[in-house]
Amino acid sequence: MTKLDLIPSEFDDYYLRYIDKLSHKTELRKGFAIGKSTLIDFFKSISEEKLTDRYQPEKWSVKEILQHLIDTERIFIYRFFRIARRDKTALVGYDQNIYIKPSRANNKSIESLLDEFEINRNHSISLLNSLTDHDLCFIGNSNGGLMSARAAAFTIIGHDIWHMEVIKNKYL
Repeated sequence: MTKLDLIPSEFDDYYLRYIDKLSHKTELRKGFAIGKSTLIDFFKSISEEKLTDRYQPEKWSVKEILQHLIDTERIFIYRFFRIARRDKTALVGYDQNIYIKPSRANNKSIESLLDEFEINRNHSISLLNSLTDHDLCFIGNSNGGLMSARAAAFTIIGHDIWHMEVIKNKYL
């Protein structure tokens, strides 16, 4: 299943900013595995001094962005799972900003954050591999709009790319 299989009615326009980061040929299952190694290599390449930098005082640090990626994947994979299991219950949004302070990301080592990311991503890959392509096409209600399970999953991959680009352009 590739990004090319997605149709606009499967997700809210807001998520297009992330989904558009992917090539039309991006294959969902391979994209999760490739994204895992790409993200780990990227964050390992950042100097220790840069990990707690902010390009503006109110912006997140590099470590906080990594924690945000982990937390967002947890939320989106939960949405993905419920939708793929044909749960039609409306799934509420979340306030990403309130998650950062209690996460204490800047007090964690980059190694522990990357370990947390890898464990979480492996869980996501396992869940993704347990579902059929048919399951991934099911559409539910997420954050007030329609979203297919596969659109939620593609959003995770594109969201990682989005934030790595922000770090490259504004932090490094």
